[in-house]
Amino acid sequence: MLKQIPLLLPLLVLLNCRQEAPGSMNENERSIRAARTEHNKAIAAHDTVTLAEYWTDDYNIVSSRNSHRTGKALNIRFFTEEFDAKPDVVYIRNTDKIEVFEPWNMAAENGHWEGTWTENGSPIKLTGSYYAKWHKVGGQWLIRAEIFVPLSCSGGELCSKSPI
Repeated sequence: MLKQIPLLLPLLVLLNCRQEAPGSMNENERSIRAARTEHNKAIAAHDTVTLAEYWTDDYNIVSSRNSHRTGKALNIRFFTEEFDAKPDVVYIRNTDKIEVFEPWNMAAENGHWEGTWTENGSPIKLTGSYYAKWHKVGGQWLIRAEIFVPLSCSGGELCSKSPI
């Protein structure tokens, strides 16, 4: 075994350098995570102007209740109505993993999300998993699509009704 250590040492050094070398992927991941943080803040503040700054013009969403909307303008209108109808609503996306495909300036974000609000006097908490497709446009990472899958619901009547 001791004779094999000198042979393995260059390989371990190479692997270690590859993992720790500062690269564009690390910077891209940091940028996407920072954008996600600001996106979450905009949702919490019910700020649709800032929220939309993180979407492509053809932004697509499939909600936890299977609502599908395409386009920045339509989604701004939806979120405005959502914030008006549910004054205490907050949706938080928590990133678990980001993978970047640099040649095409695209990235995948996987995570878990939580939505909370009050409906008919009952607190609602809806949680699940999400997937987001990011695209770097003009040097800025923007969300092109998001899909939300519900995994738990607690609270009011909403939780007992399937959207389909």
